[in-house]
Amino acid sequence: MKRADVPSLDDLRAFETVARLGSVRQAAVELSLTHGAVSRRVAKLSEDLGLRLFEPAGRGLRLTRDGAALSEATTTAFTIIENSLSAIRAGSGSSPIVLSCERSLAMRWLIPRLSAFQDRHPAIEIHLSTGGGSLDFGRERVTLAIRRLDFALDPAWSVQDLMPERVGPVLAPGLRDRFALGDYVALGSRTRPNAWPDWLGAHPQVPRPRSLRLLDHHFLMTEAALGGLGVALSPEIIVSADVALGRLAAPCGFMPDGTRYGLIHPRASGLTDSAATLCDWLRSEAVTG
Repeated sequence: MKRADVPSLDDLRAFETVARLGSVRQAAVELSLTHGAVSRRVAKLSEDLGLRLFEPAGRGLRLTRDGAALSEATTTAFTIIENSLSAIRAGSGSSPIVLSCERSLAMRWLIPRLSAFQDRHPAIEIHLSTGGGSLDFGRERVTLAIRRLDFALDPAWSVQDLMPERVGPVLAPGLRDRFALGDYVALGSRTRPNAWPDWLGAHPQVPRPRSLRLLDHHFLMTEAALGGLGVALSPEIIVSADVALGRLAAPCGFMPDGTRYGLIHPRASGLTDSAATLCDWLRSEAVTG
């Protein structure tokens, strides 16, 4: 096949995304297109190549043998392009470091500390982005990510250990007696809806709450606890400053929940000196809490 005969990159990107995610709907979300637009691009690619790329499988789709071969090739090709672009941007030295961090961790732990780093390294420009779980470094143009490592990790990533996750109930000091009697509202986060049931199952001696209320994020849950609205089951890293200052009490302490936080970046692109400096600082801050 001549280079001029290679199909549209837009069609190949649509196909690669559908094949990787196993869903036209999810591909449409990732590509910011309509379901119909993605379907048309995949159909056009199949027609241009004269190949059947997908076949029905129950209510979904599965790759044909030709589709699987093309999926492997397109994923490899797009990964090479994305890694090359990341390396070019990193090597230029002119791009800021884009640091992605889970929202509550960014608001309650990272942002209050960043001014100290910027004072020490004024020439290093950092842009913050919030997000959780897996991410596409090339597409989202992220340099470095802080994540709770509770999802499948891409083998193409470099993952550096940051700190263990430790959780425990925290409350306004005036609620201690009500907590001991079981006269309290348990505050949780919708991002971890099973956290309270799991923790109570591991601590049968703790009185059960009279009700459970879930908020959208840990930082909202923490603010509710500070306002005396209930007892929050919180990661220690989110509330460590409030506990140290006596604004919140932690009557049961904090215990590891078996997960950890890590620093993630694409292995192929490596890190600039500035990004490596930021990594060293983040690990140091994680040790000191």
